[in-house]
Amino acid sequence: QVQLVESGGGLVQAGGSLRLSCAASGRRTFSTYAMGWFRQAPGKARVFVAAIHWSGGRTDYLDSVKGRFTISRDNAKNTVYLQMNSLKPEDTAVYYCASDARYSILVGGGPDYWGQGTQVTVSS
Repeated sequence: QVQLVESGGGLVQAGGSLRLSCAASGRRTFSTYAMGWFRQAPGKARVFVAAIHWSGGRTDYLDSVKGRFTISRDNAKNTVYLQMNSLKPEDTAVYYCASDARYSILVGGGPDYWGQGTQVTVSS
């Protein structure tokens, strides 16, 4: 069984920054899994935000967060991060960590493992 636990969400003013963390446990092969972040705003579908290949050599982002968000990972700590800068009210959502052995499946929205989510609220 794999557990993904997010942290770092909260309330921030527009233009501010937050750093989300996702700690993985229960799997010794974390370093070989793709990791990513999704978000779901009230009344909307969950959407892909960012992903990072197991090697760290490839990342992908939602167009609207490019240049503002950065995904990274520390395989020694079994943790993935999402640094969010220049936050906007439209970034308000529940952010979910996700993991899958297949990068394309993760980016496509069908990963095997999900965290419970952490709320990010950006005030104007």
